[in-house]
Amino acid sequence: MNIVVLVKQVPDSGSERKLDPADNTVARAAADNVINEMDEYAIEEALLVRDREGGEVTVLTVGPDSATDAIRKALSMGADKAVHVVDEAIHGSCAVQTSAVIAAALQQLEYDLVLCGAEATDAQLSVMPALLAERLNIPQLSGARKLTIEGGMAKIERQTDGGYWAVEAPLPAIVSTWDTINEPRYPSFKGIMAAKKKPVETKSLADLGLDAGSVGLANATSKVLDFAGRPPKGEGVKVTDEGDGAQKFVDFLASQKIV
Repeated sequence: MNIVVLVKQVPDSGSERKLDPADNTVARAAADNVINEMDEYAIEEALLVRDREGGEVTVLTVGPDSATDAIRKALSMGADKAVHVVDEAIHGSCAVQTSAVIAAALQQLEYDLVLCGAEATDAQLSVMPALLAERLNIPQLSGARKLTIEGGMAKIERQTDGGYWAVEAPLPAIVSTWDTINEPRYPSFKGIMAAKKKPVETKSLADLGLDAGSVGLANATSKVLDFAGRPPKGEGVKVTDEGDGAQKFVDFLASQKIV
């Protein structure tokens, strides 16, 4: 079974994240960039499926040169090989444009199953699986907390607030996973060393047969028009209790429309 895992490098959600005032895009060059946390669950699930069903796992990412760090993390976890789409023209692309790039890359690969995290921590749009399913004309199974492959079918338990739905679709299919599906492994020293020797194929837009004019910030379907930093924390309200402290407290809560 050929499994492709979509991986994205994102600014660390535990550190300060900023937008570049030059074009209102994420300031990735100055950020502490890491592999998208949700993608690690997709990688782990791909490895588990491979170990059960046989085959190989290919990591696919679209991003700048620095995204090789995310690729190496995935390879050190146990993925077999990787494809890195890198082209300066992609900078500032919206989700719709990015889906066209990923779909074109997938069409050059053999795959039975495409796995991805439920969302990216930088944009949190959660639309990429649906966009790819539409472009590739394959079924989408979203929000998986459990995945099984049986008789040419992908079967999942889709997590809901009240339990789960049992959903299935024929392969090839794209499946997005939640962080409840497994516990991602830590790369071993052996895995880290082995990752250095695993093949990573680099592709440009020209290699994918895409026009540079169809992607990028200038042609994006959505963009950030303006932004402002978080305002500084204001001074608190001090209430002097003169026997009516409780009433003053309730009045304050009411003024803030809390009660």
